[in-house]
Amino acid sequence: MDDSAQREFAEFAAARASALIRVAYVLTGNQHAAEDLLQTALTKAAAHWGRIHSAPEAYVRQIMYREQVSSWRRRARHREATMAEVPDRAAAVSGISAETRLSLQQALRALPPGKRAVLVLRYFEDLPEAQVASILGCSVGTVRSQTYKALIQLKAALASAGLTSTEVVP
Repeated sequence: MDDSAQREFAEFAAARASALIRVAYVLTGNQHAAEDLLQTALTKAAAHWGRIHSAPEAYVRQIMYREQVSSWRRRARHREATMAEVPDRAAAVSGISAETRLSLQQALRALPPGKRAVLVLRYFEDLPEAQVASILGCSVGTVRSQTYKALIQLKAALASAGLTSTEVVP
């Protein structure tokens, strides 16, 4: 990579890092894992910068989605017990209490990885079903059914925590 390409890549990474780390955090549910995921994606993107510099963010996001799905598949073979951690400080979200955010975070972490990925892509990234299917390598019908099942499971988990969907989505 020549000097101008390196400079372009560094400018892109600096400008979009905060948005990309948020996506990575939603996918992983862990700040350190999110940082690792973003670093892996940026490293892979840098290797192909000459081809992707016209639409780098979409390329990096797709790398992150695929890397995360791959890590879920690897972990499915080698299960580890994860423990919920209380954040050091509460995030500033208007209208939602810290307890509600923690309950929602636990409910999301309880979802299977595939269902969580579908919800992230559909509702956090606001992508159409066809694009989600393309990213995850499945059919649109699978995306629809996984979205439906994930929302039912999420509502049940929130109900067991004593919350309603109106408390979570102001």
